[in-house]
Amino acid sequence: MTPDAARLSARPDPTLPPPGECGLLPLNLGSSRDGLLYVPEKHPLDGPRPLLVACHGAGSQASHSIRPFVDAAERYGLILLACDSRGGTWDVIRGGYGPDVQFIDRALELVFSRCAIDPQKLALDGFSDGASYALSLGLNNGDLFSHLLGFSPGFLAPAGQVGMPRIFVSHGTADRVLPIDRCGRVIRDQLTRAGYDLHYTEFEGGHTVPPEVQEEALGWWG
Repeated sequence: MTPDAARLSARPDPTLPPPGECGLLPLNLGSSRDGLLYVPEKHPLDGPRPLLVACHGAGSQASHSIRPFVDAAERYGLILLACDSRGGTWDVIRGGYGPDVQFIDRALELVFSRCAIDPQKLALDGFSDGASYALSLGLNNGDLFSHLLGFSPGFLAPAGQVGMPRIFVSHGTADRVLPIDRCGRVIRDQLTRAGYDLHYTEFEGGHTVPPEVQEEALGWWG
């Protein structure tokens, strides 16, 4: 893997006017595997807004990763973006960075052309395989993403390290899919040794994201 293969080129323009369309919108960038944009319908959108880019777990899709954050988007004025992986899970897990990086870059270009995004509140998040991907891709794009959120990740596989994003990681102590001793705690130690600003939390439970952990993550993100 080369660092360039995992680099994203899209950059936000915080001076854009408020978006014209609101609600849940398809990206229309793919066919059967596409993505979704959510723009709050009730919260005022004056000025640049925080953006949360969500990565789904293996075998899942964009709607599953965007749905848990819709209420928070309305409360806090967050803009949400979720992409479908090109295959059953993310490219680096299937062999190397490539088509998913390219699709996410196209999706970000689309969002950045429609919405004023605050570059200091641009987060990449994921659950399970999506958490592994969000952390790995995010470490290689820390000059774009100010924050990374990994819910029950399995591993880190960055192609390089650029910037120093702040990082949130959660893991269940009874996780049987990605056991905490081999996954969450290993990742905690790796990020701590690398000097990242890490907020790490454990909870009693399995391979899931409890509502209180999601709220903790949103509060940490600010």
